[in-house]
Amino acid sequence: MQPALDNQTRYTYRDYLTWPEDVRYELIDGKAYLMAPAPTLDHQDIAGEIYRQLGNQLAGKPCRPYIAPVDVLLPKQDEANEQVDTIVQPDVLVVCDQSKLERRGVRGAPDFVVEVLSPSTAYHDHQRKREVYERAGVKEYWLVDPVERMILVYRLDNQGRYGKPEVKEMTGETPISILPEVSIQWDSLVERLPPPED
Repeated sequence: MQPALDNQTRYTYRDYLTWPEDVRYELIDGKAYLMAPAPTLDHQDIAGEIYRQLGNQLAGKPCRPYIAPVDVLLPKQDEANEQVDTIVQPDVLVVCDQSKLERRGVRGAPDFVVEVLSPSTAYHDHQRKREVYERAGVKEYWLVDPVERMILVYRLDNQGRYGKPEVKEMTGETPISILPEVSIQWDSLVERLPPPED
């Protein structure tokens, strides 16, 4: 995913709000990245099922799950919203600090983020967004690969770094370490997905 607009210009949330609503962008350090068109049904099945399970397990608790498109503003220190130059739209996210919720989206790092990989977004999700989430302080970041049926689980360490991911298979259940007693069940979801391509 390459920058979509003039990459000599540094864009902010003020610019972002003026762009057409029928085209989705993410801003990373002032560069605008055009988001992929409508994702595949596999992508939507996975993101939707993770969101559904999170919603069921977090009902009545302070942490709230959301599914894309939701703008997440990641300010550097105390920037005003209009000056923020990093705005992302994770596939699935959980926010436990209600003070981060604003009418138009989330201001500050979610506690938990899931990105479902697709060929057109793999580099963007593996590199750019991982670096952004680490820098912002997202405590746990999952990259779900529907083709390989794997999950890469990144967790912040004591130095605020992700380090090497833990690799999990999409079988049984995967607990979310920062959300006690919350896990994602994979078996019924994987049964609905088409077999991996050779």
